[in-house]
Amino acid sequence: MIELIFFSVSELRVVLLGNSWSERSSVGNFILGETVFITEEEPDRCLRFSGQLKEKQIVLINTPDLLHPNISEHKLTEHVEDCVSLSAPGPHVFLLVLQPKDFTEEHRPRLQSILETFTDQSFYHSLVLISIPRGKSSGSIENDMQHPPLGDFIRKCRSRLLWHKNLEHQQLLTHLDLVVQENNGDHVSCDVFKDAPSVSWRGHQGEGVSVNLDPAEAPGPGYSMSGLLSSTGNHFPNCKYTSK
Repeated sequence: MIELIFFSVSELRVVLLGNSWSERSSVGNFILGETVFITEEEPDRCLRFSGQLKEKQIVLINTPDLLHPNISEHKLTEHVEDCVSLSAPGPHVFLLVLQPKDFTEEHRPRLQSILETFTDQSFYHSLVLISIPRGKSSGSIENDMQHPPLGDFIRKCRSRLLWHKNLEHQQLLTHLDLVVQENNGDHVSCDVFKDAPSVSWRGHQGEGVSVNLDPAEAPGPGYSMSGLLSSTGNHFPNCKYTSK
């Protein structure tokens, strides 16, 4: 059993990216230990929810499908601006929830461009989480990841990868914290949209919902992602890299 490492920052800000709203939402609910993201209904905006683990705050920003091939550049810019506002002063981790069969050559440059919107250092802050389709073995997933485009993208993220379908809650929190530690507690930030009006958190986080994640109530060591995950080329200006 992996011992829970408390976050090396007082507030951990995580942006969820990927090409499946239901998968991203399931992962977000798993992290917070509550159903705050509705997996069946994808909104046309970013959503922000937060939770408490002892004295530490976890903030999740879930994005719409930014990898959709028909999304307009205007709408993509709007969503990125929204994400920047909700993750202020900047995210510590980009959690990339991907599925091998759905991640194509077209997705790779688009996701890379979105990450580079924040900074060219975004890959250093990225963790790939592979959800395993129901009925598919771990070995076949490993084979899928030996080939581009997914394998190449994982290597760009310093080969930070979680994919086991029985991933435990503490393991995921620990790996998120390790990304923060490897970056000395720094976060990425984007001031491209600094003159834009602030986004109302009330309208984007369900009347200001806050989830209590006291260790006594958080998912225990035996709580895994197995059921949760199975149930459910634009360019922008570069942004700066900011400490803490």
